[in-house]
Amino acid sequence: MKKRFECALFAAVAAVLSAVPCSPRTPEISGTLSARASAHVSGPADPILGFRYLPAVAFEKALSGGAALRFEASLNVFGTVSFPPGGDVRTDGRARLYRGWARYATPHFEARLGLQRLDFGSASILRPLMWFDRIDPRDPLQITDGVTGLLLKYTFRSNANAWVWGLYGNDDPKGWELFPTARRRPEFGGRVQLPVPKGEVALTYHHRRVETSPGVPNVPGAFPEDRIGVDGKWDVGVGLWFEGTLVRADRSGLPLPFQRALTVGADYTLAVGNGLYVLSEQFLFQDSATALGAGRGMKVSAVSLSYPVSILDALSGIFYYDWENRRFYHFLNWRRTYDRWSFHLIGFWNPKTFDIYRPGTTGTSFGGKGIQVMAVFNH
Repeated sequence: MKKRFECALFAAVAAVLSAVPCSPRTPEISGTLSARASAHVSGPADPILGFRYLPAVAFEKALSGGAALRFEASLNVFGTVSFPPGGDVRTDGRARLYRGWARYATPHFEARLGLQRLDFGSASILRPLMWFDRIDPRDPLQITDGVTGLLLKYTFRSNANAWVWGLYGNDDPKGWELFPTARRRPEFGGRVQLPVPKGEVALTYHHRRVETSPGVPNVPGAFPEDRIGVDGKWDVGVGLWFEGTLVRADRSGLPLPFQRALTVGADYTLAVGNGLYVLSEQFLFQDSATALGAGRGMKVSAVSLSYPVSILDALSGIFYYDWENRRFYHFLNWRRTYDRWSFHLIGFWNPKTFDIYRPGTTGTSFGGKGIQVMAVFNH
């Protein structure tokens, strides 16, 4: 159903743009091609080879009054070859629509329709407002599936802005979701972001109807869900921010209908050598019976470090500590960058499973102890 809906939306967007009585600019053709090889250094090596190609095409039509229509479409083509110890070689590969949207924009207003990326908030690593994307901060490509819908955004002269969105046809769980949205049910929400001295604050809301899998114990089949989020960020010499959410499942019989999440963070560049950038976030997540009552969940600390070794080379690392399970997670990345090429040498030392996020919210390619080499070409 989702694929049929995306294809129909894609065709409708293209038809609307082709009917506009003005000449488009030359189409912009771009893409990102990457190849990686990874292996574990403890236990069986279990080597994996993979590639990914994200070809994209875009064109824009200028309208009167500074307005413009823009159309963008891209594919996600990827494949892997794995060599499990004592087993047959395994291959996997797919090609699917990655982005496909049309945008009407003026100096203060934007309307974007189609399969698009929708993300916001102040946190960088541990993000309570990761509602519609699944960006892994350790992923050099920052790959994430999009959502299908309509986004309206207005920016005031004061730099305050207001967002309104409606989503439809997104059948798979998104962000922190454990269960998908009910089929043929729209989702909707909005966000207001206001400038304040030295920074900005925002309030966000989203509503959907959840559809659970049959036979899940203690969980009804379908029920409404409401989310509210508050975040803020300030630059006072040191960067400071917070991001918090409250989610309520509107259904009697659920033992823990509320979910709370809060992140506080700070960043600063230390005068060490070429400049050592340090970012730290503290994260708390709880399920509870009431909005403000006692809950159970997790506490996680994260630190990100980045150091420019030279014009071409940079060293970065992300480190997590799960206080409840007393587990450390380590990730190091040496990156060399040219005009169109970048090369990554990655080392990771983690538990076999990545239990910090909800199940399915991030990949497990960095589980266990291992290394990965990646080459990325942009055109």
